[in-house]
Amino acid sequence: QVQLVESGGGLVQAGGSLRLSCAASGTRLSIDTMGWYHQAPGKQRELVAAITSGGSTNYADSVKGRFTISRDNAKNTVYLQMNSLKPEDSVRYYCKADQWGRSYWGQGTQVTVSS
Repeated sequence: QVQLVESGGGLVQAGGSLRLSCAASGTRLSIDTMGWYHQAPGKQRELVAAITSGGSTNYADSVKGRFTISRDNAKNTVYLQMNSLKPEDSVRYYCKADQWGRSYWGQGTQVTVSS
């Protein structure tokens, strides 16, 4: 059973930066794709960015050029560098990890961007 713990959320002014981290534990096996999703109240969870174990990345159009996803496979950790933050980025961010056809989610971390 994979457990995911996110950190790095918080309050930042518009134009500022935050770095989210998500550490996976409870497994000795490699993890396939890891990603970040966000979910606004009353809306479905949506992909922000994802990265495969080989380093291929995928981004939502709304964050291209502002956010960068990376991972440390040795530490089973994925990061999301968030630059040029906007008030509309103020949502809860969730980490997701895929392993052997199963998906695991973290509890989420809140990001709030003040205007």
